[in-house]
Amino acid sequence: MGAVKFSDEVSSSIPAPKLFKAFVLDADNLIPKIVPQAFNNVQLLQGDGGPGSIKQTNFGEGSQHKYVKHRIDALDKENFYYAYTLIEGAGLMDKIESVSYEMKIEGSPEGGSIVKNTRTYHTKPGSEMNEEEIKAGMQKAAGIFKLLEAYLLANPEAYA
Repeated sequence: MGAVKFSDEVSSSIPAPKLFKAFVLDADNLIPKIVPQAFNNVQLLQGDGGPGSIKQTNFGEGSQHKYVKHRIDALDKENFYYAYTLIEGAGLMDKIESVSYEMKIEGSPEGGSIVKNTRTYHTKPGSEMNEEEIKAGMQKAAGIFKLLEAYLLANPEAYA
């Protein structure tokens, strides 16, 4: 099994504490609300929502996939750090064993934030990653982030 790692940074005008509350702590409620055509709901299958917990995200009717399951690896509310691993479902094509995600949100000098993301794709033996497939997934995630950011800008009282 090999591993392929991708990292990126995204700037936002939303302050780090507010962005973390919305994008991590309440994402299970907020994302299906702002993108209902893509996401039905998120179910907690095991644990209390902290490290070791297993969640299942169920996709909308129009999606080509039904669900994904992920395990929460780390959740540091004080330092705005979140890590989880995709362990089952869509996104784990025949080439991928699992995908680990790490997100660190830091305050920016302008009062907004910088979101640092790292994705590590753990491939199955003898498999190689197609960079186009990875880029397509990253673009979908970026689109969801932009929708969430737009929601927070349009609703300044939310997650204050």
